[in-house]
Amino acid sequence: MEKKKPKKILIFDASSIISLAMNGLDYLLPKLKEDFEGEFIIPQAVKKEIIDKPSKIKKFKLESLKMQELLGDTLELPSSIGISQKEIEKFKNKVFNEANHLYNAKGKDIEAVHQGEAECLALSLIAKGKNIMAVMVVDERTTRMIVEKPENMKKLYQKKLHTKVKMKKPKLLKNLLFIRSSELAYVAYKKGHINLKNNVLDALLYAVKNKGCAISTDEIKEIEKLEN
Repeated sequence: MEKKKPKKILIFDASSIISLAMNGLDYLLPKLKEDFEGEFIIPQAVKKEIIDKPSKIKKFKLESLKMQELLGDTLELPSSIGISQKEIEKFKNKVFNEANHLYNAKGKDIEAVHQGEAECLALSLIAKGKNIMAVMVVDERTTRMIVEKPENMKKLYQKKLHTKVKMKKPKLLKNLLFIRSSELAYVAYKKGHINLKNNVLDALLYAVKNKGCAISTDEIKEIEKLEN
């Protein structure tokens, strides 16, 4: 009997969607989802950040409406893959408890994650337990680093705060997968979804970088080297 393949999901934090939307690249999401052959999921906290709250502010209402159009077709809520908000809340509390007590400076814990990031992390942990291949799309550096390179995050905090920072070893937040909007932009470029020429890859990568994607100039140069 053939083993059933696990589902595939990309879990989007608000940071990655905002990077794409602010560059007018949100039209790529339906195309990328078709290529991915899996689900694009946003937790409730991310929905509030990119749809609910902006819908009440005239300056951001158009972007909110554009995101609303994607919801239910391209972007879906966790309930669409059988994960309830109750489950997420339970794991979110565990995420907050660990992530926001990992680093301590001058006797005070450093708040490392907020609601949206915490729900993305919680959803990824739940998916992992359900044999669902989950990758988080997060542009903000801190969330990725506390999972992938917690010691490096400690050094950054020390440099930023100009003081010694104590760190606990992560127990829950490890072995999770991340990409950024820059990787999505690169895939869209490779798939031929960008109808522009003449150094378009360079323009794409610097565009998302300038709108909040934590990708370094050296990383961009390495990607461009691969292409050349």
